[in-house]
Amino acid sequence: MRKRSGSSDAMDSGVRPCSPGRALAPWLALVIFLAVPPFIWPHSWLLAYLAQSATMIVFALSYNLLLGETGLLSFGHAAFAGLGALIAARVFNAGGVPLVLLPVVGGLGGALCGVLFGFIATRRAGTAFAMITLGLGELLVAAAWTLPGWFGGEAGVAIDRASGPLPGGWSFGPAREAYALIALWCVVASIAMFALSRTPFMRLANAVRDNPARAAAIGCYPRRVRYGVVVLSAFFAGIAGTLGLINIELVSTEGVGMMRSGAVLIATVIGGTAAFFGPVAGAIVITFFSVVVASVTRAWLFYLGLFFVVVVMAAPDGLAGFTSRQVARIAAYGWRGCRAAYLWSAAAGLLWLAAIVIAVQWAYAAQFGADEGAAFSAWFGAGASADVPVAPTLSPGPLALTLVALAALAALSTRQALRAHARVTAHARAARSSGAAR
Repeated sequence: MRKRSGSSDAMDSGVRPCSPGRALAPWLALVIFLAVPPFIWPHSWLLAYLAQSATMIVFALSYNLLLGETGLLSFGHAAFAGLGALIAARVFNAGGVPLVLLPVVGGLGGALCGVLFGFIATRRAGTAFAMITLGLGELLVAAAWTLPGWFGGEAGVAIDRASGPLPGGWSFGPAREAYALIALWCVVASIAMFALSRTPFMRLANAVRDNPARAAAIGCYPRRVRYGVVVLSAFFAGIAGTLGLINIELVSTEGVGMMRSGAVLIATVIGGTAAFFGPVAGAIVITFFSVVVASVTRAWLFYLGLFFVVVVMAAPDGLAGFTSRQVARIAAYGWRGCRAAYLWSAAAGLLWLAAIVIAVQWAYAAQFGADEGAAFSAWFGAGASADVPVAPTLSPGPLALTLVALAALAALSTRQALRAHARVTAHARAARSSGAAR
């Protein structure tokens, strides 16, 4: 018997018929995110944040071709981006390649690396594939330091983006013009990967991900499919690395390191691997932490790690899956039915956030003093030292009471939120039972 589109099962799975307007909404949101802010707030820091976000969006989408589409966990994806950017920098400095086409060169360079690394890594799958990519990534990092003539050593390889063949009226020297090129390539690469994810080849990759034995039984070669996906993913990773090269005009050995591979993994998992735009959301979030939060406090890695843990525990399918479920829930029960649950949840989240931020910042101020801001240290009475005199205005006692009060209010709000969500669920079950009885 066919289920109604508004049933509980459809709502819980987050799978609903998608109208054309709803399908275009994420694309419109991406274009607005990339295009509108530079005209409203034309500041250099905003352009830098948006450029890094656009680069990470392409990078995360390319990684999701492996993790989400094919089920391949890689710990060395930064190798494709770094080597692609390095090849693009060498070719650009040699002359003759317009900056507009440089991402294609970087993509081809990343694909060549994917041909080599993929041939080795795809001989195994699962955990073995992850460990092979980890080993290849570490080998590349070691090679980067032992071959400074090619990798540039500590200084890296720099380019002058305004020195190549230029189109009429564009020099790409100003940050705004360079960002326009990066944003354009971000949209083009995203569209290309979206189209690729709808091809029969990627359907084969999904089959290999879900059941490689059955895929092999119907005539598919799982290793060949994995190999092809690795090469395609490496191509788009090379484009992402080249966009980062255009942004900062430098490619260094850090671009192939484990930290960058870990960052793209975290971004993809935070956003969600099941939805195409999940990695886009994760890329924006992780760039926010690494750029905006990092400019305020050195505890940004702590906040990122805590956020990652909360997302994995509360929404294993990422932000995209969580958002899809909530949209389906509101569509099924109405905003009025869910309003109390969401308001209490928002209050609980804000209170827990305030308590955690105050506690963490107090601890960091006590440890690092002036590095975390003299005003904060003075307010909490922490960080005083002979070198950094601070006049405490709030002792640890009142601070502890403040934290206890916030935690108590947060706990009460959490309890009310859980009750409100339970009432929504009970009301839905009662409605289904009455409908079945009729």
